[in-house]
Amino acid sequence: MNILSRVPHNDLMQTSIYPVLSQLLAKYPATGGALFQVYNDLTLAQRWTDVEVLDLPACKRAAIKGQRPTPDTDRGPSVCIVVPCSLSESISTSWLRAAFMSLDPLPTEIYVAITSEDTSTVYYKISQGIVKPPV
Repeated sequence: MNILSRVPHNDLMQTSIYPVLSQLLAKYPATGGALFQVYNDLTLAQRWTDVEVLDLPACKRAAIKGQRPTPDTDRGPSVCIVVPCSLSESISTSWLRAAFMSLDPLPTEIYVAITSEDTSTVYYKISQGIVKPPV
């Protein structure tokens, strides 16, 4: 059971964020719960700004692009792309490659947000190729 199945339809329709997500929730119902949960986390709990929802047809899901509220002091404002998925999904390197290739311009990193039924979300930073960790 995903988070959308626990939300009464009328309540979902009345949320202020539903119009932003409605088209992609209908297009990708299997991943809609993770998208809804991560969008709420980023916009309401983490207070991201300039948030937009991106369609990733190669991955059969949507991604979320936005700016984190605390910029990285070395790099300035931090614009990030998050690809939501649920804990019950299987992901592969080809799936990650498709997510990268679906984005224009091609990012050097994305975050995969893995959601669970208890509404917890874990974010993993994924970089292209082999990247030396910061020391």
